[in-house]
Parts: sequence; structure tokens; C-alpha cells
Amino acid sequence: MGVGGFMAAGMLSPMVRFALDPALEAGDDTEFVQVGISEADLTEEPQRVDFQVEIEDAWYTSEQTRAAWIYKEGNEIIALSPICTHLGCTVNWDTEDHPDQFFCPCHYGRFEKDGQNVQGTPPTRPLDVYEVEVRDGEVYLGGIIQRG
Repeated sequence: MGVGGFMAAGMLSPMVRFALDPALEAGDDTEFVQVGISEADLTEEPQRVDFQVEIEDAWYTSEQTRAAWIYKEGNEIIALSPICTHLGCTVNWDTEDHPDQFFCPCHYGRFEKDGQNVQGTPPTRPLDVYEVEVRDGEVYLGGIIQRG
């Protein structure tokens, strides 16, 4: 019985490695994606930008739509994730009832312009931010940085 188990493990381990290897492969550094807005088009007012990213899930590659609220603060470009840190709903900017704030209609979460959560509302941490690069005047976004 022990020899049979040893032989079975010897035969199965290459198959298991073949199946799991793509999923366990170490990821490369985050790739930056052009989001379709130039630095010159940015203002101090957050603008929602939708863009496509290529997602590689093990051996399957697909395109996924993502969004960001992007604006300039002095010389810095800020790109905030629109995903509420409470339960993952989508936040909107400058609604009728909440001017100059991000508002989540699902559970009434609110965030300041810089993404900081408003005390006394459900979110317990700020909106996440994207890594930002400017290349030849065009804005590129990288990975999301979770803020605590």
C-alpha cells in the first residue's frame, strides 16, 4: 500500500504542477496602462475615466474595464479608485446632496476630495489610489495602492 501511494504521488505531482503552475507564477511588476486622457486635460475637478486593462488569470487572458477619478492637485496628479472601501459599491463625485465630496449611495458612505473617509460614515478607511505616470503628456495608471 505504501509503494502504491508513493507511485501514485510520483505520477500525480507533474500533473498537479502543470495545472497550478500558471496560477502560482510570480507576477511581474504592475504594468502601466494609458487611460485616454492627457495631462493638459486634467483640472482640479475630479473626472471619471474608464479604461481597459488586460487581465491574465492563470492561462486565460481577458480585457476588463476599470475606472478612476483623476484630477490635479498643484503639480501632482491624483487617481482615486471609485470603489467604496466599505462594501465595494461605486462612488460618485459632487452629487446634489453631497457637493465637493465622493458619495456612495449604497450605504451613504462619504469621502473628501482627497479620498479620505468622512468620520461617522460607514467606510473605515480612505479610497485606494492608483500609481500614476505621465509619458509624452499622456496619463498612465498602474496598480492600486491600498491606503489605511
